[in-house]
Amino acid sequence: MDYHEILVVLTNELQPARFRHSRDVCQTAVRLAERWGADIEKSRIAGILHDCARNLKGHELLKTARIYGLIPSECELIQPALIHASLGAIIAEKRFGVTDPEILQAIRRHTTGATYMTKIDKIIYLADCIEPGRKYAGVQRIREIADKNLDEAVLAAFDHSILFVIANGGLMHPNSLEGRNCLLMEMKAKRDGK
Repeated sequence: MDYHEILVVLTNELQPARFRHSRDVCQTAVRLAERWGADIEKSRIAGILHDCARNLKGHELLKTARIYGLIPSECELIQPALIHASLGAIIAEKRFGVTDPEILQAIRRHTTGATYMTKIDKIIYLADCIEPGRKYAGVQRIREIADKNLDEAVLAAFDHSILFVIANGGLMHPNSLEGRNCLLMEMKAKRDGK
């Protein structure tokens, strides 16, 4: 399916607010890809499809994941919304015909982040955090950083997300902590010229 066919399907299947969010993430991802020299078309497709499984809720999410052979972690069993990213990657492949591993990985990683994130992983993770519809304390600062330094912006997004989860008493997905630590080590290695 091409981008325009995907848009038609998502317009009909996603709730209006979710579709607007997906469209805004897509546009933000394209802008970030242009700014940071990433593949624009891959960023566009990953951006529009990143939440293709998000309309599923709780038990329905877990049931659909099991149908596709996805085994939820303990953290995902307690907070089923976390599984929408991994399930979204499967749906992007099975339903929308996406075969590019970079796109599928970016969709899979967009909620929690991960270690050794690619440029497209970082762009989709960040675009989801800073798209124009996001209204939270600190979002404008992260948007400003995103225009100056991609890694610093992703680190700021990790920090915000982790602090938000802690403040709300939620379970921290290990991918977020490991992803943040890995990014910090990569940034230090770049600074040290290694």
